[in-house]
Amino acid sequence: MASSGERIGEEGAYFLERATITEDSDDEFQYEEIPIDDDLVSEIDEDLNNAVRTIQEAQEDQEAAKRKEGLIPPPVTQRPEVVDDFVRNFLVKMGMSRTLDCFQTEWYELQQRGLMNEEDVGTVPDIYCRNQQLDNQVKFLRTDVDRFRDAAMKAKETYVKLRKERDFHRMHHKRVVQEKNKLIDDIKRLKRHYGSYEPTLQQLKQKYEAVMKERMLAKLERDRAVNQVSALQATLRSLESGLREGATQEMTKEERRLMFASGVGPTQQNVHRAREMTTEPFQPDPSSMDVTQQTIPRHPKDSEFPVDNGVNPQLASVKGPSAHLTRTGGFRLTHTFQAHSLAVSGIALHPRKQILATVSDDQNWKMWSIPSGDIIMTGEGHTDWIADCDFHPSGSQLVTAGGDGTVKIWDFSKAECVHTFSEHQHAVWGCSWHASGDFVASASMDNTSKIWDLNSLRCRFTLRGHADSVNSVMFLPFSNNILTASADKTVSLWDARTGLCGQTFYGHVHSVNHATFSLRGDSIASCDSYGVVRVWDTRTCASMATYDVGPHPVNRAAFDSSGTVLAVGSNDGTVKMMDLTSGQVSSLAGHEDAVHAVMFDRAGDFLVSGGADNTVRIWS
Repeated sequence: MASSGERIGEEGAYFLERATITEDSDDEFQYEEIPIDDDLVSEIDEDLNNAVRTIQEAQEDQEAAKRKEGLIPPPVTQRPEVVDDFVRNFLVKMGMSRTLDCFQTEWYELQQRGLMNEEDVGTVPDIYCRNQQLDNQVKFLRTDVDRFRDAAMKAKETYVKLRKERDFHRMHHKRVVQEKNKLIDDIKRLKRHYGSYEPTLQQLKQKYEAVMKERMLAKLERDRAVNQVSALQATLRSLESGLREGATQEMTKEERRLMFASGVGPTQQNVHRAREMTTEPFQPDPSSMDVTQQTIPRHPKDSEFPVDNGVNPQLASVKGPSAHLTRTGGFRLTHTFQAHSLAVSGIALHPRKQILATVSDDQNWKMWSIPSGDIIMTGEGHTDWIADCDFHPSGSQLVTAGGDGTVKIWDFSKAECVHTFSEHQHAVWGCSWHASGDFVASASMDNTSKIWDLNSLRCRFTLRGHADSVNSVMFLPFSNNILTASADKTVSLWDARTGLCGQTFYGHVHSVNHATFSLRGDSIASCDSYGVVRVWDTRTCASMATYDVGPHPVNRAAFDSSGTVLAVGSNDGTVKMMDLTSGQVSSLAGHEDAVHAVMFDRAGDFLVSGGADNTVRIWS
């Protein structure tokens, strides 16, 4: 709606006339709907808000910096400007110097004469001041507009860049998802392929066990035949000597026993039969020979395993629980020394002297005098970390096992490595010396354990049976039994003379890091990667106790001499002490990182621990 005026006559009279302006309607216009990406709108709004916020923060920072440096003067109160000053400033601003001189001359002259009215010499009207302020404000606003325009352009460039990066990462994510799906399909196919071999592996395992049983039976049959021939030869010699002398006296009771045991009677016919049997040397049936002897020829320098009579002379000195159980307060930290430049992975105590051997990830082993911590000897030779060590029963040698897949024998008298066994295919986790000093057992990541002969310098047996890495190995003191712990969640007992597995303990649900015998040999302790410790009875092959000290992994376990206290090293930096009679668990805190090794001395007076904080600590 609008109005127009028209002049009528000369009196200047006007009148109003109503007029209607037709407005165009947008309802009939066909718009094309454009889909709006909600993510794009939100991203634009967020980018714009961030840009404005960034500019405001930058302005505040600049103003604060200027105030701090004194560049911004303190605020000045503006007073209204008088007329003459306003005109004078305007002429100066325009560069009209002559007009300025004329103005000042006439102004002062009229002022002296008193011809100026009071309202003429007052302040400048507000409209002029307001116009000047608006002019200045327009200039500042134009400056802000230019600055905001630059910020908007930068924000736009940033948005475009981020959008390109988003598209790139989205594409990369899709490619990774496709590769993952492909790998999942490959894994499923491999599982099906492996499942097809499982029955065959079971059959081979059963055949292997049957062959090993037949081998043992054949060995027993051979030994019985050899004993029978020896008895016949002794009887024959006795009968021949009696016939030569023409003696007709009665045979002794021992001769009769030997004859009847061998199936030979006191007749001349049996004597001739025995003589015929001994005319040629005894030739055993090849089918009854030991399978190992058929495949591996016996070395002339091979050591003989000692008779396993089940007697441990060290038990004579054990007189009840460890000394710390009878004292109040238990073990306390008494000595600490920096042993290596990297984590201490294994320790061993000398069988006769107060000497400690340590091995580390720094590829070195060292010997220390304890508890003073004075270094005695250092050995270098491994090309990778060293995992474990053990003293010879006489204390004259040391065996070490490392990540380079080798087992090294060190002789202290020669101060050098005297031999290196390198038949393992992967890293060697543990090693243990037989009580006779003629054999060393090792455990490796290649799923096997090996028994090495120190006289013939060769591998006598390879213990195969674990389905994953063998993490520890230990000889039962003064016995031919071997204990192994594996990442396949089992603990196994082996006969070192035959290389056969006698018993497997099941119960762990995670990888078993270590297993150890008690001194009496009637108990086994094992610990796994989730902090579960189990104590087994070797006579009943059953679990006697279970302790959950997780969730941190437990790396090593050790019995005291009485077998009533168990110490374990945990990844939480503590040594857990377990009283097996009462079931109580206590902690020894002192290490700053994971505890990798623990060991009691033979008398139970002190405990030694080594950890990832590169230190060895003695508790007594």
